[in-house]
Amino acid sequence: MFVNKYFINKQNGIKRNVINNLVNVCLVLFLLLIFSNPTTVKAADNQTYTQQFQNSITTLSGKSVESNMYFTKMDYWDVKKLTFNFNYQVSQLANRNASDITVSLNGVKFYSFRPGNKTGFQTQKIDVPLKLLSGSNKLTINGQILDQMDNKNYQLQQTPANWLTIGDGSNVNFEYQLKEAENTLSSFYAHFSGQDTIAYQRSKIITADKPSSDESTASMIALSGESRIITTENDQIPVLQAKHIDAKKNDYMLVIAKYSSLPRDLQKQIDPNSLNDRAIIKTYYTDNKYYLIVTAKTGSLLKKAARFVANEELMKETNKSSEDVDESTDTYTSSLHDNGTHFLTTTPDQIQGAGHRETSYLVQLPNDRSNADGSQVSLHFNYSKNLNFNRSLVTIYINNTVVGSKKLTKVKANKDTLTLKLPRGLSLGSSFTVRVAFDLEMKDQDTSDDSNTPWAFVDPSSKMLVKSERSNDLLFTNYPTMFISNETYNDIAVVTPKDLDENDFKSLTNIFNLIGNFAKSNTGTIKFYNEVPSKNVLKNSNVIVLGTPSNNQMIKSLNPNLYFKYSKNYNRIVSNEKLSIEKDYGKQIGTAQLIRSPYNDKRGMLVVTGVNSLDTYIASTQINFQKNIQQFTGDAIVVDMNNAHYGYRFKKNKAIDKSLENKRTFSKNSQLIIYLGLAIIVILLIVLAVILTVRKQARLNGGKKDEKQ
Repeated sequence: MFVNKYFINKQNGIKRNVINNLVNVCLVLFLLLIFSNPTTVKAADNQTYTQQFQNSITTLSGKSVESNMYFTKMDYWDVKKLTFNFNYQVSQLANRNASDITVSLNGVKFYSFRPGNKTGFQTQKIDVPLKLLSGSNKLTINGQILDQMDNKNYQLQQTPANWLTIGDGSNVNFEYQLKEAENTLSSFYAHFSGQDTIAYQRSKIITADKPSSDESTASMIALSGESRIITTENDQIPVLQAKHIDAKKNDYMLVIAKYSSLPRDLQKQIDPNSLNDRAIIKTYYTDNKYYLIVTAKTGSLLKKAARFVANEELMKETNKSSEDVDESTDTYTSSLHDNGTHFLTTTPDQIQGAGHRETSYLVQLPNDRSNADGSQVSLHFNYSKNLNFNRSLVTIYINNTVVGSKKLTKVKANKDTLTLKLPRGLSLGSSFTVRVAFDLEMKDQDTSDDSNTPWAFVDPSSKMLVKSERSNDLLFTNYPTMFISNETYNDIAVVTPKDLDENDFKSLTNIFNLIGNFAKSNTGTIKFYNEVPSKNVLKNSNVIVLGTPSNNQMIKSLNPNLYFKYSKNYNRIVSNEKLSIEKDYGKQIGTAQLIRSPYNDKRGMLVVTGVNSLDTYIASTQINFQKNIQQFTGDAIVVDMNNAHYGYRFKKNKAIDKSLENKRTFSKNSQLIIYLGLAIIVILLIVLAVILTVRKQARLNGGKKDEKQ
């Protein structure tokens, strides 16, 4: 037998002395690497967020102008850089060498520049000192816009050509790093409600795959509470089924469901025995994903816990990882009853500099009310005594309507008052601006007025007394305030399909995003139904109906009452007197309609419907944000798959409660009715006097004839 001895008694691999040499070389290289390049830890990548100012495009007139803009910084941001992008335009006649603009943050001036030599809009990028930054910030623009001159002197005569326009593209851009969320409800809430978290769609509300009516109610209460504090007009938090959770890094998820409906990995975080007589709100962080579990065994406790989550004050105050909620827990939001009195400012508001100076104050009414005649504004103020009192005055505007003016006098400089009644019929809306304009003219007009004198102060006792009444219009101009009473949900009954799909959840998110934006309290009632409720419920509730004829029986029963009706076989929406609808087009449109309730003629009803759930969803996209709903003044909206949307009005009498409208009409015209009544009485007395005179004269004439005979 042949044996190949070449492989016998041979060492496998590399010889030991070679191995030792390689080890020594590697050790030397490793030591050289350590000493030549110190070890560094790479910092976390910077995040960026651009915060648009809510101001619309604004023109400021006068030689010396001033405007305020406001923005906020999240507490969990470690800000590395802040840039103010100022979009503006100045008068074409402005002298670029004499005009200047100064920027202040929280009362501290930090940057001045001269306008660029351009005629249109231009943008100035300004780095903001971080040491001036706080949580809530006031950015002030002061400008001195002087006319073109042939010499080096100031042209101090104010003309219409002295103006500065601030564009709506102005914003602040943050560069920051995220601070890690602490294991507390307050820290989770801060991140979950943060502007950047919501804008980047990292905040989500999760409920059961097949939610019960109580679970649907709880999730919408939570959504409404969040919508109430969202400051941007384009962002919302989606409500999703558990199967669509799709959690990613840095996502913040509010999971609200009964214990039996929770995903299994979240059930493990809760001891079921602790839920016997209470609900639990608990944080759970894993793999850079952040959960807040809100759960209970009963629907009533789950809704109670949802009201706790919807209470901003309670969530910010809870510095622990878990909170128990039972039937005795106070969860209602606080409310302030002002009896129609709205103070313009809480601290003395100073106005500095000569010329035309303005300051403004936002007044908000309860969203379910509108102003009535008889409102008035009282301004308490004082001002410097070095004015040209022949030319100095104060003017009050409501929005852009002049209410009245008063001449300033040296005698009342230390304490002056201006009280004005608002013009009859002036519409204020749910919020309006009180604008106070001071014309502080100096005696000496030969020098620049870029100084802190003269000055004026608006006193905190200044107030607006608003007489208001509940809105009574069954139109989209009054939506969703018809579903709000005393700033909370007004007995809302929501009738939905029994089996909700993804589009249905998106539709509900849209509907309750806007309702929550208007509701300032969590004390009202919302109740969901997945079948037609009793007639008693329909009679005494403000009803929202969502769905298609195939998945919601109530849509079929309401079809005769709809403005845009379905065909006999319910497979398309048909033409009416307002819109001709081609048969295939009628299969791919959605509608939102405000109809008078067939169960109670003093209540309205919102119906959001389409042939399929996608059509229903596209209809809801026009009732999700205030900027969208403001486009419509009628009682019906039609939206197609190309996002073309149209508004129509069908009802002639827009009043929800017709008897209330008649009473208000009588009240508004009471003086006229009194005058007409007096006039009728006078006319009747005159007629009676004439009749009596004629009869008396006839008798006298008859008596004379008898005497002659």
